[in-house]
Amino acid sequence: MIEYQNIFNQVQVQGPAELGITNGQGIEKERGGTPFFSKIMGWIGNAQIGPIHLGFFGLVSVITGTLAFNIIGLNMLAQVGWSFPEFLRQGFWLALEPPGPEWGLRMPPLDQGGWYIICSFFLLISVLSWWVRSYVRAAELKMGKHVAWAFAAAIWLFLVLGLFRPVLMGSWSEAVPYGIFPHLDWTTAFSIRYGNLYYNPFHALSIVFLYGSVLLFAMHGATILAVSRLGGDRELEQIFDRGTASERAALFWRWTMGFNATMEGIHRWAWWFAVLTPITGGIGILITGTLVDNWYLWAVEHSFAPAYQGEYGYEAYIP
Repeated sequence: MIEYQNIFNQVQVQGPAELGITNGQGIEKERGGTPFFSKIMGWIGNAQIGPIHLGFFGLVSVITGTLAFNIIGLNMLAQVGWSFPEFLRQGFWLALEPPGPEWGLRMPPLDQGGWYIICSFFLLISVLSWWVRSYVRAAELKMGKHVAWAFAAAIWLFLVLGLFRPVLMGSWSEAVPYGIFPHLDWTTAFSIRYGNLYYNPFHALSIVFLYGSVLLFAMHGATILAVSRLGGDRELEQIFDRGTASERAALFWRWTMGFNATMEGIHRWAWWFAVLTPITGGIGILITGTLVDNWYLWAVEHSFAPAYQGEYGYEAYIP
């Protein structure tokens, strides 16, 4: 007899497919696809795949997202002479670049950034439609809106990078290129251009919440795995009817660091830390170039960074 199950010794029990709840308004009729089971997916979550519900906003999101993805891919393919081998070889370095600074906020020709603007429009519609879908789904299932608001925090950073800041700077050239390494190059150039983004306090806060959320999720995941043999994986039961798993988990953390979050409270901690990562990061990006032109000089002025002595004895400010 297996005493307990976790990710390392899991037994997958497969029964009839779960079709979901009904709300008296025919919500179940909107779902599509015949459910099936995947043992691989069962290793990391529920083994059942489907049924799937898209609805109007989900369908709009999938269509516009596919259009944006194809515009990016076809532009990259055109850059290598429509050669698939070269496309695969150079894929990490290819990019769909925004318009040049000479165009400002105007619509440029297709081959000079026009495709970027069109692609960004479709991508924006796709992301916002998916957010509406997540909100409506939660409302119809009588759930809290926590998932939708967490997604909105990520969308805030997305909008800052591709819409809000370029508009405030007066040029679409400030937007981020679509591509893997070009996107990373943009990040590096952005930091150098504005005097080292590490001196941006909102960037620092974003990193704090990023590392903090990673730590909280790792601690929580490890704790639940450690008490799964005692029913800790049934967290809802442990919240309203505290059992030995919850008691031992709390005792461990009180002994280890002096206090413990509850089975419910740890999820609020982790949710806030994760959500504040893109919120503070977006604020830091938005005020860069609009309110602060050089973060190193700002940090020196506010006693946040040292003023380095130059070769001839004077203070050298390195932009």
